[in-house]
Amino acid sequence: MSADEPALEIALALCLRDGRLLVTRRKPDAHLGGFWEFPGGKRVLPETFTACALRELAEETGVQARAVREREPIAWEYPERRVLLHPVECAWIAGEGELLEVADLRWVSGEELRALAFPPANAALVQDLAETLAPSA
Repeated sequence: MSADEPALEIALALCLRDGRLLVTRRKPDAHLGGFWEFPGGKRVLPETFTACALRELAEETGVQARAVREREPIAWEYPERRVLLHPVECAWIAGEGELLEVADLRWVSGEELRALAFPPANAALVQDLAETLAPSA
């Protein structure tokens, strides 16, 4: 990977419904295949990251949502590529979730989220979301 190569900018939809977060599993033949992730993908200019997150959510799972807020981007470098993730918190509107472009999907609690294998770039985000979703004592 060349240092001059730009990072892949990816929008992520963090879709919440009744205190549970939607996660999807990558198809086995995809980059980092088999890992769990948040619905999302590359934006199509002049699309915003928010619009991209909502579009990818619908394309991958059939779930409709509205954007609530954008989180700070997350920069990560894998041996073969650099990524800049743009997480967008979303509120569920409709759809149970369909396997349109993903191998699997689940609506998970914070505890369930911690138990799933995510790509390294998502580690801090997963930890933060799991704490946020944890039931208050």
